[in-house]
Amino acid sequence: MTSLLSLLKNDTPHSDPPHLDRVSPRAAMPGGEVQLHGEHLGPSNRLPRATIGDVSAAVTLSRPTRATVQIPEGSISGDLILHQSGHASNALNLRVAVPMAENLHPVANPAVDADGNVFATFSGSRGQVTPVSIFKIQRDFQITPFVREILNATGLAFDSDGYLYASSRAEGTVYRISPEGAISTYAEGMGTATGIAFDRDGNLFVGDRSGTIFKIGNGNTHGSSGEIFVYATLEPSIAAYHLAFNNAGTLFVTGPTTSSNQAIHAIDRDGNTTVFYQGLGRAQGMAFDVDDNLYVAASLHGNRGIVRITPSREATLAVSGNNLVGLAFLEDGCAALATRDALFHVALDIEGRKLI
Repeated sequence: MTSLLSLLKNDTPHSDPPHLDRVSPRAAMPGGEVQLHGEHLGPSNRLPRATIGDVSAAVTLSRPTRATVQIPEGSISGDLILHQSGHASNALNLRVAVPMAENLHPVANPAVDADGNVFATFSGSRGQVTPVSIFKIQRDFQITPFVREILNATGLAFDSDGYLYASSRAEGTVYRISPEGAISTYAEGMGTATGIAFDRDGNLFVGDRSGTIFKIGNGNTHGSSGEIFVYATLEPSIAAYHLAFNNAGTLFVTGPTTSSNQAIHAIDRDGNTTVFYQGLGRAQGMAFDVDDNLYVAASLHGNRGIVRITPSREATLAVSGNNLVGLAFLEDGCAALATRDALFHVALDIEGRKLI
């Protein structure tokens, strides 16, 4: 009799429906996880379930005030609702990244031209000759080959004249590419050249992952480079250096190591190096918004995704997701997120710092 009453009780809707206060982070990749915070979220006789729009999503952890939801493949942005004991919670909006280009191999940030086209590499393993080195993804997500002749294309950056620059980590060379796709050599002897970035004066900085940051002076109007010299030295990286400038002209550098307590380095205009933030796992590509918040593909407290670090060094997860190597801000508050084999598009309501 007691067992029957228990079963009837468990099948009866709970008197307190779940209520959601917030979701963190507010954006995620398919396969990522978000945390729901609120009241009456569990546990009961079984795990609650979640929906994102019309798509069911697995709940992997349930506590009275917190639940973890895994974002399934095929999800799009929509209302996230928790269903528990016959009740549905209030809805919270969740931004979900959607594919914009697949079958790529980015190893750093994508680059965006003045017209909003996105460029990404098919880098390949070291020494591998690939059919296409750099792809162009138009605003309607149409993808076309752009450059075919660069070995292990790695870092990408645009100058103010609309020329794309690409580093080759296999050759230690930086190439200059016209809007039509014509390639010329811009600088050689850059070691294992990986991340690149322009400062506001048009000087190009190149990260040699063996431990050197090179500065290439702004050259003449015919596409020649200026003086090349060592700007700073850092600990070698096991993968690549990634470079980004803030509004003040400070250069920020990440370089993945085996440490789970990795630092982001800040290099001032005189080449002096300090640690801006420490405590990330495998930090890679970076980008700044107009308020000087830094966004970096990394792991924070074991949670992988895009980490937001304020100028006062407060870090939170902005996007949850795995296998991210970089990002670039687009128009209208959106971003292109680069994984190891694809680009994703997500609305973040963030205005990125202008790079061109």
